[in-house]
Amino acid sequence: MRNFLAVLMSALMLMMSATALAKSDETLEQQRNEVRQLSAATLERLYQKYPNAERVINECYAYATMSNSGVKVLFLGSARGRGLAINNETGEEVFMKMREVSGGLGLGAKEYDLIFVFEDKDAWDSFIVGKTRFGGSAEASASDGVSGGSFEGADFAARGTWVYQMTKKGLTLEATLKGTKFYKDKALNKKSEAK
Repeated sequence: MRNFLAVLMSALMLMMSATALAKSDETLEQQRNEVRQLSAATLERLYQKYPNAERVINECYAYATMSNSGVKVLFLGSARGRGLAINNETGEEVFMKMREVSGGLGLGAKEYDLIFVFEDKDAWDSFIVGKTRFGGSAEASASDGVSGGSFEGADFAARGTWVYQMTKKGLTLEATLKGTKFYKDKALNKKSEAK
């Protein structure tokens, strides 16, 4: 009888673990879908403001969208965000997170989007592994050097990387990427990395 109860308890525990794991996978997929929808909405806002950006996004090596919110009180500020990086060449999808720490006098809260455009594999690889180092922004519009078009509304962010910056209301945002770290979301990328 004790053996039967032990087997029954083991079976129940195994079933509960499997159910919890299935729910966990469903929750992760739901979170992935939320990030995908956020990314699509971000791109739609970008295309409304800069119609030429749709061609740039479609023809670039890769791109990433990041949706962020931040707070600044007196001399300290921080922001957090999440997003999606897409490699147009390979179809690879990488879920990303970001953290920003800033200094300087200020007060307020902001919600904003960053849309990165990567010209080549080196820029893409550097970004998704968190090694991109951002300098100050350059001119607001420059030739892409490939098809004669321009990254109208985008700022030069790093070698091979351009960035569009917008508030949720569609206005451009004067911001710097210094002090900002972008990195893979381990939980949301778990499934694809396990393959």
